[in-house]
Amino acid sequence: MAVRDLDRRIAGIFLAFVALLGLALIKAVDFGVFRASSLQQAAVSQQITRDVLPAPRGTITDRNGVDLAISESADDVIADDFLIKQPLATAQKLAPLLGKPVLTVLALLSKRDGYVHLARLLPADRATQISKLQINGISLLPRTTRFYPRGWAASQVIGSVHGSGTGASGLEYFYNHQLTGTDGLRRIVNDAIGQPISIDDVRATRPGATFRLTLDSALQDEVEQVLAGVGAQYRPKGATAIFMNPQTGAILALANWPRVNANDPTSAPTYASQDRAVNFNYEPGSTFKAVTVAGALQDGLVTPSTPFNIPSVLQVADRTIHDAEAHGDETLSVAGILAKSSNIGADLIGAKLGANRFDYWVRRFGFGAKTGVNLPGEDGGIILPVSKYSGSSMGNLPFGQGESVTPIQMATAYAAIANGGILRPAHIVDAINGKPVPLPAGHRIISPSTAAELRGMLRGVLGEGGTASGAAIPGYDMAGKTGTANIAINGKYSNTEFIASFVGMVPTNHPQLLGMVVVDEPQGSIYGGSVAAPAFQKIVGWAVPYLGISPH
Repeated sequence: MAVRDLDRRIAGIFLAFVALLGLALIKAVDFGVFRASSLQQAAVSQQITRDVLPAPRGTITDRNGVDLAISESADDVIADDFLIKQPLATAQKLAPLLGKPVLTVLALLSKRDGYVHLARLLPADRATQISKLQINGISLLPRTTRFYPRGWAASQVIGSVHGSGTGASGLEYFYNHQLTGTDGLRRIVNDAIGQPISIDDVRATRPGATFRLTLDSALQDEVEQVLAGVGAQYRPKGATAIFMNPQTGAILALANWPRVNANDPTSAPTYASQDRAVNFNYEPGSTFKAVTVAGALQDGLVTPSTPFNIPSVLQVADRTIHDAEAHGDETLSVAGILAKSSNIGADLIGAKLGANRFDYWVRRFGFGAKTGVNLPGEDGGIILPVSKYSGSSMGNLPFGQGESVTPIQMATAYAAIANGGILRPAHIVDAINGKPVPLPAGHRIISPSTAAELRGMLRGVLGEGGTASGAAIPGYDMAGKTGTANIAINGKYSNTEFIASFVGMVPTNHPQLLGMVVVDEPQGSIYGGSVAAPAFQKIVGWAVPYLGISPH
């Protein structure tokens, strides 16, 4: 009986062994045949890593190759805190290189989250020092960061990028697609202990396009300094200045105040980041009178010497029109009307044009539509259609009240007067990857002779008795126009808040430099001739010898 029991036990053990052996054979066939491919891929994936190599964003330079925006190597510092065996000792080593207190780093390493960001966009020199420490559990993720070498210069124009590296504002946003490069891909094969035994670049990194702007850094700095002086002296809400070559439309300098440090944009008030040159709407005041006169000249209704009887006041429907300075009845030529900036005279010239032709010339000069300048956020201004004119509209429109324009619109319109009658969009990009960008197409809006007559009359603004006589530069033949416009508040024009502006060109006969200065609500003095014109004079006085512009 005992022998039979023993035999049964041996047989059971044998059968169990056979079953286990069969199961092992089945698993072996499964792993070796049916799942061999997937297991092999899994093994390879544990030994092979693929790293993304960030592409540097394209460089932005001025017209002389001076760097305005560049990309620099940086790294994100990441910790696997489960692999950090000595958190305090590790924190003490890393804290000085991360620029953080030891206790802050220690707290991050003690989270036990498995994946902790210790720093983002750490400069390459400090990241290299961390790499040399060879701390197990600390890794570096290659990134790039944007840096603006000249800090404040043209910061609202050049713009900024998001933390992700994509354009957020300005040219960085407008040309984001071209500035963004193509990331590279690197394949790394590691041995059993994680040491690389093979490194291959699967896809090469392709940097973004290089942009050469029309800006001149030296002139830009001068414009920035002068505008900062205007800000300090008159404490306005804001100010902007545009200087360009009117023959080509190339923008040589464009500045806004308050200034913004491109490397620390959040330190400035939010409103300061806007590019007022293209998106600030304002009523232009007397700078608009040149448009009224241009239309009447081109239509053959007046000549520069055509006389007008200028009464002390002018009644237009329910509006009583005055000039800035009280006077009795007098006679002024068209040239005199521009030189003395007579509102009444502008209205009398506008009456000769009539509402329909006035509206035609306003739009012919580009007002009421975007100019097409290659800067983001451009506004088109506000110009009433003739159907919306009231009985008194032609009592204020001809001298620049009742319509809204932008500084770039006004500068572009005066550039047409300066270059002989061609309205052409201003531009700020000179070349992309070394290839010149074609000049924007222009079209003729007035004849060369009309443009010359206008320039001749605008010369009188800086002459004796003109509204900007103090802005003249001895020895230089210059022309320009002042503007002082009441700001409309709740449907009524303020008697205390104004826009002061000046637009001018040099030399008068063949202008090589045109400038526009607009100051929003200056305190103390309010007139274009006393606030904006002197700023123009300072900039031009510096610029003409620097640019090699002849006096005549």
